[in-house]
Amino acid sequence: MIPRLFIFLCCLLTSCLVFGLPENLPVPGGIAIVEIEDAGAKVIYRNSRVMTLREQEQSFAIVGIPLSADPGTHKLKVGNRTREFVVQPKRYREQHLTIKNDRQVNPYQQDLERIANERAEMDEVFTSFDVNVATFTEFQLPVDGPISSPFGLKRFLNEQPRSPHSGLDIAVDEGVAIKATAPGIVAVTGNYFFNGNTVLVDHGQGLISMYCHMSRIDVALGNKVDSDDILGAVGQTGRVTGPHLHWSVSLNNVRVDPNLFLGSRDSD
Repeated sequence: MIPRLFIFLCCLLTSCLVFGLPENLPVPGGIAIVEIEDAGAKVIYRNSRVMTLREQEQSFAIVGIPLSADPGTHKLKVGNRTREFVVQPKRYREQHLTIKNDRQVNPYQQDLERIANERAEMDEVFTSFDVNVATFTEFQLPVDGPISSPFGLKRFLNEQPRSPHSGLDIAVDEGVAIKATAPGIVAVTGNYFFNGNTVLVDHGQGLISMYCHMSRIDVALGNKVDSDDILGAVGQTGRVTGPHLHWSVSLNNVRVDPNLFLGSRDSD
């Protein structure tokens, strides 16, 4: 049997290759796949470095588009040149949730410093761009179950408007094993005010997957993981209405629809 470490190192040597591009859906919260001349070029969008990949002798920039983006023409800086792409409009539904613990909706003053520190810790990972980590863009669902809250919902918590839903909520029982969605390196583990027990995995070039509300965490910072490796178990820690997995995908520091990395699953 070939050692797992050897396979991972081989992947590092082919980090500019891709085994299937994500879906091209240039809408707010989506992904724009823009053809460029050289996958080695430095590509910038909204002051963030952008993933570049090659497929079938062509080079592409894989651009995460924020939910707040306005429809219309957007610009990429590709080396010393500028490329344009068009973002199409998309409407997302509303969701109204009741949170029994009002402190999770309106944090106390003493909670705010903790929340700010946690955001800074996670933002350090979301804004990172590691070309030394093999890039994998073919994902699998980390758990099997119904989607209870799709990506992009305009959220109202206790009838107060809050940030849009930045991932998929998958409704499964507490204790169900959570699998890594793709090979990568564990970049963060911790217990957070809103997210509860959380793991972030770096898949290379600013592509990060996040797993929240876990009952337990089975990996440590710096661990290399493969698809199907167990990260922990489903729980109901942090701000929740019941047990589920909140799964997010971040690309160039933008939370995008995880469905776009799943191939056959339709985006809501």
